[in-house]
Amino acid sequence: MRDYKKVAPRYGTNNDLYRLFGEAHRRGIRVLLDLVPGHTSEEHAWFLESQKAGLNEFSNRYVWTHHCFQPMSGYPYIGGECERNGTYMLNFFKCQPALNYGFLKCEEDWQLPTDHPDCIATREAMKDVMRFWLDHGCDGFRVDMAASLVKNDDEVKSGTCAIWRNVREMLDAEYPEAVMVAEWGNPKLSLKAGFHMDFYLNDRNNGYNSLMRDYGIVENPREEDHTFFKKDANGDITRFLTEYLSNYEATKEDGYYCLITCNHDTVRPKYNMDDEELKLAYAFIFTMPGVPFLYYGDEIGMRYLHLPTKEGGYFRTGARTPMQWTNGKNAGFSTGEPDALYLPVDPAEDAPSVEAQEADAGALLHTVKALLALRHAEEDLQADADFAVVYAESGKLPFVYRRGGLLIAVNPSSETTVAPVDAADRREIFSIGKGEAKGGAITLGAQSFVVLKLSFFHPHS
Repeated sequence: MRDYKKVAPRYGTNNDLYRLFGEAHRRGIRVLLDLVPGHTSEEHAWFLESQKAGLNEFSNRYVWTHHCFQPMSGYPYIGGECERNGTYMLNFFKCQPALNYGFLKCEEDWQLPTDHPDCIATREAMKDVMRFWLDHGCDGFRVDMAASLVKNDDEVKSGTCAIWRNVREMLDAEYPEAVMVAEWGNPKLSLKAGFHMDFYLNDRNNGYNSLMRDYGIVENPREEDHTFFKKDANGDITRFLTEYLSNYEATKEDGYYCLITCNHDTVRPKYNMDDEELKLAYAFIFTMPGVPFLYYGDEIGMRYLHLPTKEGGYFRTGARTPMQWTNGKNAGFSTGEPDALYLPVDPAEDAPSVEAQEADAGALLHTVKALLALRHAEEDLQADADFAVVYAESGKLPFVYRRGGLLIAVNPSSETTVAPVDAADRREIFSIGKGEAKGGAITLGAQSFVVLKLSFFHPHS
């Protein structure tokens, strides 16, 4: 992040982004920007001033010690590269100096408290960045590493949460329609801190991971894959539910706990699942509470590519390749030369594309479109509708859940399964594969998904 108020030249210009806001709004689409509040590039103007030997208004914009040989015990840091006689803290990589929002518990003489004027100035500078983009048509922000602002914070992130509540007060007063989405993964904290949404992020062996990525890591995958939506992988939906329900029940009145197909930090689901398996996974994600997030390219089953690291991407690099629109040059992403692209497109002859899948009625893309249309058409499938588990047994299928008045069942296995669930007076409004509801049971064929609705209304007596 070299300049918070300027579009990087490789993406275009500020005017290009302003035009995007306008064109999107004319089509009823809202645009969020990615806000990185925890660190900047070492090339940012703030840091170039902060690293100078003399004191200035940016001297404490970043976290510094008082001497070039004074370490930052417990934190990553760099020394010996600046005019200033001190070492500076990093958030992650060497080019990412940490912005100074203060320390909740100060334990060293170089640490400033969160209420220090210079730490408050950092917060206010970030609010100024947000105002800039909101004034130009941005509709809100997805906030990178939202939990990481205040250093030496406590377990409930009291210092960081206080900052975000202050930001939310500003937004509610000045930009009440602006949306805040946290990359946090802890809705019990983030939603009460002022965010409207938080992601259920992929973490090795957590509940979300068990749905689509239960194979270990790409660098050294396990021999066995117990992904729930992978056919006959012997996955267990209760591994997901145990974690999910705790967060959902505790936060459903505060905001939205959101499921994702993937993101820029997560291996694409096509890595270990085929399109038929993905149809079931997406059917589940798009019929759950909260706001589902569809990562670009997942709607056509773009593959994860094993690529050399690019700008610190490492294993994540292969999930960041260009969108594949057509079967033409650079998959329709660019008319430039292939070696000028940030990352290569999938070189395989059968690489999925929007063009190819639009011409194939059975393609994954059409299933995704149908699911999204169903979600929009049925109020009981939207973000706020009630959710309850109806049938979920460890080691057994199918999984049955309720959204409002709708009954939904999924069976990812290759065998027909039966759930002892009262399904009387229900009709099918959507299905993948084969499902049947009769009296006291729902029967699902191999790799099937079904949404059932009451066939008539019972008036209250």
